[in-house]
Amino acid sequence: MGNKKALVLVVLASLFSVSAVAAEKIAVVDIARAIFSSNAAQESLKQAEQGADFVSLKAKYEGSAADLQSLAKEAESKRLTWSQEQAVAHQKKMEYAKADAELAGRKIQAEQKQLQQKIMQDLGPIAQQALQEVITEEGVTILLRAESVMTASPESNLTAKVADRLNQKTK
Repeated sequence: MGNKKALVLVVLASLFSVSAVAAEKIAVVDIARAIFSSNAAQESLKQAEQGADFVSLKAKYEGSAADLQSLAKEAESKRLTWSQEQAVAHQKKMEYAKADAELAGRKIQAEQKQLQQKIMQDLGPIAQQALQEVITEEGVTILLRAESVMTASPESNLTAKVADRLNQKTK
């Protein structure tokens, strides 16, 4: 008799837990994508790319990369006619051009990273507020990060809705 009661309790508990899970609305969001796809972030990125510092760095990188390419072509065509000293000097020029290009590339990456951090810092609180509003409107009870989920239906992804709300809040 005791076993039957225990079995009935287990069956009832599992039924209630299944119905409780069925009542949950699960959604996913990529908050960084929502922020960076917003109009405000896109405008900040555009302004930074057109800024004098970034344009100068980009020109330096492209110039150094072109110099390196030119030096490599010259080495390929004339290498057999050069003395050992000329070959060493040319190799040194190529190393300097490569170092200049790499330095400019690192500076560009650092500028981009700094800009991304600033955008996240500036828009993060507004995005969190937009996310909370969308969660409430959609009746979401469980929210997961999109990068933590293997698959999700497009209907359960709130990223675009959060980006739209962020656009409305930053007009």
